[in-house]
This record gives sequence, structure tokens and C-alpha cells, in this order.
Amino acid sequence: MSRFLRLPVTFLAVLVFLSCFQLHAASWLPYGPDGGDARAFAIDPHDHTHMYLGTATGWMYESHNSGGDWKRLAWIGKRDDLVLDSIVVSGADSKQIVVGAWVLGSPDGGIFLSKDGGLTWQSPSEMQGQSIRALTAAPSNPKTLVAGTLKGVYQSADGGDHWKLISPAGSQELHEVESIALDPVDPQIIYAGTWHLPWKTVDGGQHWTNIKQGVIDDSDVFSIIVDPKDPKTVYASACSGIYKSQTGGDLFKKVQGIPSTARRTRVLMQDPTNSNIVFAGTTEGLWRTVDSGATWQRTTGPEVIINDVFVDPTNSNRVMLATDRGGVLASNDGGNSFVQSNNGFSARQITSYLADASTPGSVYVGVVNDKALGGVFASTNGGLTWSQTSSGLNGHDVFSLAQGPDGALLAGTRHGIYRLQGATWSRVDNVTLNPPPAPPSRTGKKTAHAGAASAAHKSPEAVAHKSAALQPVHSFEPAINAFARGGDTLYAATSSGLFESATSGQSWKEVPGFEPRSWNFVAARRSTVLASNLNSAVLSLDGGQQWTPIKLPETLDQLSAMAVDDAGGLWVGGRQGIYVSDDKGATWQTVKDLFLRDVNSIFYDDASQRVLIAAGSKNTIAFAVHLPDRKIHYWNTGWNLRLIRPMGDHLVGTTWFDGVVIQPRMVDSKEMASH
Repeated sequence: MSRFLRLPVTFLAVLVFLSCFQLHAASWLPYGPDGGDARAFAIDPHDHTHMYLGTATGWMYESHNSGGDWKRLAWIGKRDDLVLDSIVVSGADSKQIVVGAWVLGSPDGGIFLSKDGGLTWQSPSEMQGQSIRALTAAPSNPKTLVAGTLKGVYQSADGGDHWKLISPAGSQELHEVESIALDPVDPQIIYAGTWHLPWKTVDGGQHWTNIKQGVIDDSDVFSIIVDPKDPKTVYASACSGIYKSQTGGDLFKKVQGIPSTARRTRVLMQDPTNSNIVFAGTTEGLWRTVDSGATWQRTTGPEVIINDVFVDPTNSNRVMLATDRGGVLASNDGGNSFVQSNNGFSARQITSYLADASTPGSVYVGVVNDKALGGVFASTNGGLTWSQTSSGLNGHDVFSLAQGPDGALLAGTRHGIYRLQGATWSRVDNVTLNPPPAPPSRTGKKTAHAGAASAAHKSPEAVAHKSAALQPVHSFEPAINAFARGGDTLYAATSSGLFESATSGQSWKEVPGFEPRSWNFVAARRSTVLASNLNSAVLSLDGGQQWTPIKLPETLDQLSAMAVDDAGGLWVGGRQGIYVSDDKGATWQTVKDLFLRDVNSIFYDDASQRVLIAAGSKNTIAFAVHLPDRKIHYWNTGWNLRLIRPMGDHLVGTTWFDGVVIQPRMVDSKEMASH
């Protein structure tokens, strides 16, 4: 049967109806958008179709069809900041998996060991808190593991249970180890690449030699490989280029043929069936040599940033790449061409969500940090499948999404407002700004404009629109932090002012009465509009004609979310929790029995008359406050949610780093079981 299902109007399959208790306890199911940052591969030595994939968010995936499909296996350390760059599956027991992790911008990390195929994990005490930059097993002895850390080189002789430092303790030279390689025959011969130069030991770490002959000084050594058939042949990649030694590292020669701009080679991989073929994964694409490094050819575009390369030992035509932003790329012709192979793998950072007002089941999300591979993704079946809809966005991060009264879609980016026309986004530059403030008069009295601006900040009296000559701009590129719609008017909170549009986003004008400043949030319901930065807010009760400063809750030190409900109630949240005002901001109260902190999102769901709340970077509970009785409902989603939205008779959420998750109520039972 079809893998994905439609919304209620088009459902043809059996639905999963859970009891109230089961619904609230069931983990929500991840559904993309596929792609994101992929970091490292590993293969089951006893089943070459069984692969593992490491990510930059602590998640480890597995595939049972050579990377055709992926599913989440384990959340290592239950942390979203662990970068999994090293995975080793024991050649003696494929149930034993060892993972090396590190944390960006921190010396933290660790070794994680599973003996049951990834169901449970433990962390050896000797490696807790260690930044693991490299990890490999000895080809001749699967129980011998060697790890590179910021402190030096560590070795395990029992498959990862216990570890000892085998490089000089406290060394100022042999530390910050980024790469490790072992001799295919003799596990006592170890190569270690540091952030400075490569090293070698031939006696298991008792003595170390700096093997820098021929290598440009102060070269970060990202990857080292040893030819399994000729251990004297060693390749090393560094920020200064790729080097080859035919003397076991005694002398290196720089490989020619790769442009200097592409020489930040993160990984080297030799074809296991043909030692003349070597792949170099760089920050500007994949390079390949078929003649042992004499000549090189780039086989992908320069925009591909490669973290790992995998060549199937049973079929060398099967080449896979773990990339930044693009996820997994797969080739079936030896690396000549690649296609995405991300089904089931999602590591997207979603910042915004929009449900199409006229087409049930059509939803859109905006993502950040994925450049040309990100932008906006669209789904026509309630988020079960996604397609990229980013043509014209120029790789900009998308912070906010909105829909105009005419149905047009708007994307608020880091560099301005874009409007979807057909299948292409176009930047909106039909924008007018307020005139600059008039200078103070010589008598010291404030001008009318300056007085109004001051009132917007200090006076409790309403600030009304002033008629003055507006200034058109030719290029409008501030960060668009939030959109809101009240009636037929759109509002945009930007880094350079508060703007409104009465033309479904085709043109915009700055809301007068305010000094130029950054606005972080805006929310609206009919003629009630609430706008704020992190520490102050203004309110309009007449569709933006007049604005009144309001005092935020005294115990709230910084705003992180806001909403306006159907009765004109104002909802704000932050680190201290959530607050509501029923008297236009004059007073604020907490909601009885609603105990939460670190509010991420507040959304008023008109159809169900409830306020949906996502809170806490470590919290997995989604909350709803029903109006007007303010009865509280909650669901344990199993995920740290950034926001939560309604979708038909169920809910969807977006995570911080793992894409969209869907409440399992409307998912086919077979599909739910597969997740």
C-alpha cells in the first residue's frame, strides 16, 4: 500500500485511533524534510547492506538496504550537541558498536559503547568528557581500538570497555589529534594526525616520531589512510594539501592536481578493491584519482561539502558521501554521478511553519543554515512528504512565513521579504520608510515627530499615525523576524522597524511613530496587534492606527514568544514562564496549574479555541490551554519542540534540529510501526 496518507478528506487507509492516555504518552513520529548535515558512515562487517550514519545532533541512524532508507537508531547521550564523527562496528560481534563524539566550541564529548546493536549505551569512565576527534579499530585485531582526542592518543585492548593514554601525558606537541590510522597487519604501528603535524609509533605508543618530512609546517592533518595491500603507502590530507608517502611516512610528497581552494580535504578513502583509486572529500566537492594520486578529477560540484566517503567493499561502484546540508549522496557508477539518498534522514533546523488557509493539508516550513539546500519546503499531505520550494531565495535563511489575504505566500528571510509568484520567490522592494526625525528646534522644543517617537517609548498615551512624506527604498534587506495578520493587514517585525502591508505583501510601509529599532515579535487577531522587541511591547486596538506602550510582566526578564487570542487576550512567554493579560496589558497573571519555563512558542488555534505552547530546550511536553475555561491539556511528544501547530484533528511540531514530528493519531499503523 502507499507509504503516505492524505488528510481526512482524502484518507483511504486505516487510521490509528489511540485512547486519550495512549495519545498523550506516544512519541510523535519524525517526517522530514529529508536532508541536513550528515557526518560519518560505518558498515556492519557481517552484513554490508547494514549501514550506520552519524549526525551533528547526537542522532545515529541505520539502514538495512545499503543507504536506500534510513531510520533513527539511537540518540547518543540524549544530547543534541554531540557530533558523531566516528563509528566502529566490531568485526568480531556486529552487536558491539563504539561511537566517538565531540562538541563544537567545547572540549566536551566522549566514547559511547553498545553491546546490543544500539539499544542501550554506556560511557567508559576514562573517556567521559573527552572530545573524540578520531576513532578506528585495528584491521588485524577488532578488540584493539585507538582514539584521537584533544589530550592525545588513547588505546583500548578490550573492544572499548577500558582505555589508556598511549601518547606522552601533557604533551604540548602530540595533542589535539584529529586523525588516526593503523597498520593493516601490525596494530603496534599507529599514525596520528594533529592540528599541527603527523606522528607515528611502531611500538604501540611507547615512543613517537614526528613524521613531518615533506609536509608544510603547521598543517592540520584531517585524514590518514594506509594502503591495506602495501602498508608503506600512506596518504595524509591537510589544510595545505594532500600528501603521499611510499616509505611508511618517512618522507611525504605533496599531491598535485587539486586547486588550492579545494585543499581542505576532510577525508580520504581508498577503493577497497583497487588501491589505485582514492577519493578525497573536500570542502569544495569530491575528487578522485585512478592512478594512485598522479592525476585528480572532481566528480561533484564545488558546492558539495564532504565530511565522509564510503565505498562498498563488495561493490566499488557504490560510493556514498556524508555532506553538510545535503545529507547523504549516493553513486552507483563509481562516483561519476550522485543523487540524494536521504529517505528517513532529517537534520533540519526549522524556524517557521505555515498552514495554507485555503488548501487543507498544504503546509510550509522555513529552515536555516542549509543555504541553497534549504529555504522553504512544502507538503501537500500534512507533512508526511516534502519538496523544496526555494527557487529565487538565493540561499537565504528563512525566519518567518505568512500568507496574504489573496493567498500569496511570503517568506521573511535574513535579507528581506520574498513573495512566491508561481514557482519562484521574488524579493519585495516596494517599501516606504518613515521620514527621518527632524532635528530639535533651537528653543529646545521637540518636533511633532520626535515627540511621537518619544511617546512610543515612554508615554502611556496612544501614538497615532502622522501624515508625512514617506521615503521609498530601492532595496529592502533587513532580517524579517516575524509576520502576523490581522484582518486584511499584514505586519512584519524586522531588524530595522515595524512594517505593515494592505496589499497582501506586494508593498510595505513602515509603521510611523517609532524611532528606528529592531522588532523581534508581532502577533495579531482582528484589529488587535501586539509588537515587541525582547524587553518592551506596544499594543494597537484599531488595526495599527494608534499604538500604546504596555508594561510587560515584572518577573519576565526577556520575551521569547507572544500571541493574541480571539477575545483580545495577550499572551507572552520567556524564561520565567507564560503570562496572560485580559485587560490590554494593564495587569498580567500566570495560568493556574501551568508550570513551565523557557517558552519557545505560543500560538492561538482559532478552530479549537486553545493556546498551544512549546517550552524548554530539554522538555518534551507540548501544552494546550483551552479557552475560555483555561483547562490545560498536554502531550508527551518525545521531542524537544521549537513550536507546535494544529493539523486537522491532530498536531504537528517542529524540533530544534530534527525536522517535523507528527502526532501519531493520523498516521497509518504500518507506517507508525516502521518508525
